[in-house]
Amino acid sequence: MDADEIILERLAFLRNEVAYLKRERDRVRSFKEYVDNTRLCKAVERGLQVAVEACLDVGRRLIALEGFRYPEGNRDVFQVLGEEEAVPQELLPALLDMARFRNLIVHDYAKIDHAKVYGILKKRTGDFDEYARAIVAYLERREQGLGRVS
Repeated sequence: MDADEIILERLAFLRNEVAYLKRERDRVRSFKEYVDNTRLCKAVERGLQVAVEACLDVGRRLIALEGFRYPEGNRDVFQVLGEEEAVPQELLPALLDMARFRNLIVHDYAKIDHAKVYGILKKRTGDFDEYARAIVAYLERREQGLGRVS
């Protein structure tokens, strides 16, 4: 399996995770319903974490494949992709928020704000789709010899 296939495999994984999150988003009708359902809260938190991890995996793989500068941390993965025009600058703030959220979920799990998670579920799942589209568009430009390619 070459690097592009690995990226596409991770993007398919991301698509499936985001589809699950969107089903939950559409099913839950209120914050109270969400917060009263411990199992749902935990499932959504994990789903969001895994979706962000998939985005980071894709980014790291693309950075390695293209020989871009080595990222200093998770947020820097997205910063590098922005610098290299693999993702649009207008998406970068949302991606940096993803990395911050991932760190919160992983490292400060005792301080998780259910309202914040619910807000991400209800309003930000499209950011994952936008990221995936940007990566696919970059790969297509690279294949055609267009865009910023090392």
